[in-house]
Amino acid sequence: MASESTAKFSAAERAAMKERARELKGEQTRAANEALVLEKIAAMAPADKVLAERVHTIVKDVAQQLEPKTWYGMQAYFKDGKVVVFFQDAGKFQTRFCTLGFQDAANLDDGKMWPTSFAVIGLDKATEKRIADLVLQAAS
Repeated sequence: MASESTAKFSAAERAAMKERARELKGEQTRAANEALVLEKIAAMAPADKVLAERVHTIVKDVAQQLEPKTWYGMQAYFKDGKVVVFFQDAGKFQTRFCTLGFQDAANLDDGKMWPTSFAVIGLDKATEKRIADLVLQAAS
């Protein structure tokens, strides 16, 4: 029987929390972490997978200093042990779009308010350039 506090979380949210607990227990090499990210991408629905693969390539191209790892079971990219950017596929929480998000370690500050997540439904050259520019700035 679920406790009252865990009953407030969806099954997907509980699964993500369990994945995070496993991630914290099992620090691995950079290559092993990237292999796990690629495994998560491979398991995505086809449309999400295409977006996730391209985001992965963009991040690797513009911010080699970021380490690919999973975070709550999602592909994410870390700097000094902190999440800078992550990609959440639409299937993760049954949403209508994928999300490209940035955490507080990202260097995106711009005045008193700035965006930290973006809906991603497709990629074209302009969108890929915007992602590359954001990741480059975030990782600086």
